[in-house]
Amino acid sequence: MKALIQRVSRASVTVNDSCVGSIEHGILAYIGLGHDDNIQGAQRLIDKILTYRIFENASDPTKLGKLDQNLQQVGGGLLLVSQFTLMANTNNGRRPDFGAAMKPDAAQALFAELLAYAHTQHSVVASGQFGANMQVESINDGPLNFLLEV
Repeated sequence: MKALIQRVSRASVTVNDSCVGSIEHGILAYIGLGHDDNIQGAQRLIDKILTYRIFENASDPTKLGKLDQNLQQVGGGLLLVSQFTLMANTNNGRRPDFGAAMKPDAAQALFAELLAYAHTQHSVVASGQFGANMQVESINDGPLNFLLEV
């Protein structure tokens, strides 16, 4: 299981010209699910995303420029977007191999559980629409991007 997380000033997901999820200041997380992933790993991943320190402590001038606060501490939003392409094997040739990605039905169920767990752990959670052709807009703050794996 992988998550590509981005610190954003704002982010949104649109499907068929309709906004299905948006956040202001926070984290946009693209989630890739593999064959052996399960709810325990999904919960660990959400916990890691919520507590990963990628925000500055604006209230402490001695810590300016230091990434010492997490999403929960700054009260930011979390936007989760399922993205099977994160599981691609790009080591050979010029075409990605998606064989490591979880099958769509199982991935949709696990992503729904991951999303439900995120809602129990954080107050501002939004998501894209699983399996849809999504247009994701974001203002990357920094830019700061991290690949997390569990």
